[in-house]
Amino acid sequence: MQKRKVLFLCTGNSCRSQMAEAIVNARLGETWQAFSAGTKPAGYVHPKAITALAEIGIHHAGDSKGVDAVRAIDFDLVITVCDSAVEECPVWLGQGKRIHHSFPDPAVTDNMDDFRKVRDDIERVIIDILRSHEQGLMERLER
Repeated sequence: MQKRKVLFLCTGNSCRSQMAEAIVNARLGETWQAFSAGTKPAGYVHPKAITALAEIGIHHAGDSKGVDAVRAIDFDLVITVCDSAVEECPVWLGQGKRIHHSFPDPAVTDNMDDFRKVRDDIERVIIDILRSHEQGLMERLER
């Protein structure tokens, strides 16, 4: 079975989209391949995002990149994880059903507890979204 592909789109591609990419690849890697990009990439992955992931056993090197780096990939889903990215979503001209779920930017406070909360929220919400999408696909295939 071919893996489904999901893109997490954010503005800076330094925190939220990076954490979502790493979590999906670590937790659902048998069925999903996750990517991330930013509409205005920061050029780095926030060190506290890397630390927050490491605390739950996920090693992520990450690479902050723009949408042009992933535009040629055919995605099943494109999930915007910040309000700014959804406003700029017309920038995304690729394939894939678009879903929006905003998470607060932990870099604003730069507090490690905020990074942990966003990480945990991303893990819970995004995994639910992807599993629901899988169920929808399976129901359509069974008809």
